[in-house]
Amino acid sequence: MATVKNLTLYTAKVCPYAQRVEIAFEEAGVKPTKYQINLQDKPEWYAPNVNPASKVPAIAYGGPQVPPDQPSPESTKLAESLVLVEFVADLYPNSKLLPNDPVKRAQARFFIEFVTNKVVSPFFAFSIRGEPAEPLLAGFEALQGQLDKGTFAVSDDFTIADVALAPFLGRIELLTREDVGLFKEGEGRKVWQEIFEGPRFKRVQDYFKAVSSRPSFKATFDADFLLEGAKARYAKLGPRKQ
Repeated sequence: MATVKNLTLYTAKVCPYAQRVEIAFEEAGVKPTKYQINLQDKPEWYAPNVNPASKVPAIAYGGPQVPPDQPSPESTKLAESLVLVEFVADLYPNSKLLPNDPVKRAQARFFIEFVTNKVVSPFFAFSIRGEPAEPLLAGFEALQGQLDKGTFAVSDDFTIADVALAPFLGRIELLTREDVGLFKEGEGRKVWQEIFEGPRFKRVQDYFKAVSSRPSFKATFDADFLLEGAKARYAKLGPRKQ
């Protein structure tokens, strides 16, 4: 991988939004300077000097070469995961993350909006608020209907659409398999068996296998770290549904 000068990625291993950008860099074959932000104890300089929203991911681009914890006011600061994924795709077109065909580009952007509403939001409701699993299962049913264009979301090429979903799909598989969340005990495992083992979602299973086997996903998804952190966070959020 090439090292990029004067480009710092502010990230956090726990954050699926940050993982999107890390996957994009891996797909581009580029190694940016990375600075891990502790989301529970953010540096005082981070919000005023990098991202006023105090969120990750963020990028400092250009300007003089400085330590990442001393970002230069001369560098351009960029934020929001999907903006950054497309920024990486534009910087490194050989990554092929943005399809050349404008129809495929539109389909990729539609897919991102679609899975945010149909899969990501219902999973948060199920895992964090202990709401019923039916909307999540319905979302995966809808997702399966979208996976009809090739190996990946919009074709046989891995694109921004797959980058956007992969971190969440990985966490859904991991946390339901390990039954970690505020849903009733055993409900996560039932959902995992339905989505990732049963015959109903064969296309989703094939898609997840293709996504999770990519080197870019493997390099940015630390299952043990994420599982340990999730158990601790859910324990603080409150008791499971009974």
